[in-house]
Amino acid sequence: MNLLRFLLNVLWVLTGGLWMAVAWMVAAVLMAITIIGLPWARAGFNIALYAFLPFGHRAVSRAAFLGRDDIGTGPLGFLGNIIWLVLAGWWLALAHLINAACLAVTIIGIPFAWAHVKLAGIALWPIGRMIVPVEELAPYA
Repeated sequence: MNLLRFLLNVLWVLTGGLWMAVAWMVAAVLMAITIIGLPWARAGFNIALYAFLPFGHRAVSRAAFLGRDDIGTGPLGFLGNIIWLVLAGWWLALAHLINAACLAVTIIGIPFAWAHVKLAGIALWPIGRMIVPVEELAPYA
């Protein structure tokens, strides 16, 4: 992790990233408690790490990155995303958008607001996505 990414991640944690990572963890734990929600819990835990330290990582389509479809990128993934959206996605997305609006008031907060907007999109439709370090994306970009 270079110095700029490190500084951005530290500022991110101080300006709301920690709370949003905790919100993702709560959603993941609630899904895991139901046992049926384990696939969503896995996605929630992965994205909680991304919500904690987003700079230097990207959320990409698993099918596009790996070059093949799997159970989470097909019709079952679509159904899983619909269920996620109803149960947890909408309130996580709303929390990210509220944080983004608060951070966008200042010039310094704009990069963090943009990160929250990207995370709000992921909150609505997380199944079939994977978090990848930007260094791994260079050959695929």
